[in-house]
Amino acid sequence: MSSISNVIALPLRDDYAERGSLEHDVVFALATADDLASGMNHVLKRIRLDSGAARVEWWMAGDDGALELFVAVGTARGGREILRLGRAGVFVLHDGRVDQEIESAVGSLTPILRRRAAEERLARTTIQLAQRNEALEDFAALVAHELKTPLHAALVADDPSSSVEDALLLVDALLEASQNPSGDKTFASVAECLGQAVEDLRAEVEITTDLSTTLPLPPAPLCTILRNLLSNAVAAGARHVHVTGARSSGSWRLVVDDDGVGLAAIDRYTGGSGLGLSLCRRIAARFGGVLELAAWRSGGTRATLEFAEVLP
Repeated sequence: MSSISNVIALPLRDDYAERGSLEHDVVFALATADDLASGMNHVLKRIRLDSGAARVEWWMAGDDGALELFVAVGTARGGREILRLGRAGVFVLHDGRVDQEIESAVGSLTPILRRRAAEERLARTTIQLAQRNEALEDFAALVAHELKTPLHAALVADDPSSSVEDALLLVDALLEASQNPSGDKTFASVAECLGQAVEDLRAEVEITTDLSTTLPLPPAPLCTILRNLLSNAVAAGARHVHVTGARSSGSWRLVVDDDGVGLAAIDRYTGGSGLGLSLCRRIAARFGGVLELAAWRSGGTRATLEFAEVLP
C-alpha cells in the first residue's frame, strides 16, 4: 500500500439501529449512493459496527496501479485484518473480527465496487478529454488569429524569410501557451514579457511602465496576452499605452491602459478583434486569472488581468 489521497474519515454514528442483514445493507448502500465515496462511507460504518473494529479502511488501485487509501472510518489501533478484493482493492479492519458473514458481504460488494469505480474513472477521463479538446480548439483559433500578421508580411515581402521565421517562433510560443498548467507554480517577469510583446508587435506606440512584480503564470501565455492587448490598443488608435504590474496582499494585478477610441461593444475594441480577447480570457482562466475590460469616460480602455492568491 502506498500513497494516501482523497481520504474521508468521519466519526461513527449508529445509523443502523434497525438494520437488515449486513450483506443486504452494504450492497444497497453502495448501489444507491450518489457517488462511490459516500456509498463506501456507509459501507465501512456498517462493517465497523458488525465487526467491532476500531477502524475500517478501503484501499483502491489508483491510475498508476498503486493502492491508495480512499475511505476510512474510525481511529487505527490494534492488529489488522486484510480482505483482498482483487481489482476492487483491499479492506483493512483494525482491531476487529472477520467472520463468515463479513466475508460474504464484502464478496458481494466486489462486482459493484468494480463497476462503480470503472464508471467514475470513465467520467474523469471524459472530462479530461473534453478539456483537451477545448485546449486544441483554443490553439487552432490562436494560431489562425496570431499568424495573420507575419504571414501577410511574408506574402508581400521581397525576402519573406524573416517573416516566416517570426511565424515559426510564434507557433512555438503558442504551443507553450496552450498547454494545461502543471501543479508547479511558475512566475513570469512582466517586464521581460512586455519587451517580447512589443518586439513582436512592431508598431508605433508610446509605452510607459510601472512594473514591480511577477505574475503567477508561465512567460509564453503572458506574452500572448500582452501581445493581444497591445495589438487591440493599437488597432483602436492608441498613441500611448501605460502598463502597470503590482502585487497586493491578496492578489497579483496587471493593468494595461490605452488612449484609443475605447470599447464600441462588450468584449470588442473598435477596429480590434474580439477573438483574441476571448482566447486570452480562456488562457488566463487556465492559470487561475481573470481578464476584464473597462471603458474610460474620457476615452480609451483599461484591461485588467488579476490572479487571486489561493490560500492553503
